[in-house]
Amino acid sequence: MQDPRDRAASKPPTTQGAGCVRRYDLDTLSPQSGCEFADAAELWRQLQQDAGEQPETAGEDIAKETTGIN
Repeated sequence: MQDPRDRAASKPPTTQGAGCVRRYDLDTLSPQSGCEFADAAELWRQLQQDAGEQPETAGEDIAKETTGIN
């Protein structure tokens, strides 16, 4: 460690684009970078049930689109 202020263990993921179209570079993201959340649809259902709402099926559609799992 040459710079004593450079102590951070984590670094932000790389991005593509600029301004309004800036987004994470999907090719460089991995489960180690914290981008995997396969249980998002189940969590959404639980939160809706806890709030007393009827679970929507849109959460499943969103999970399928973001994870690519059918």
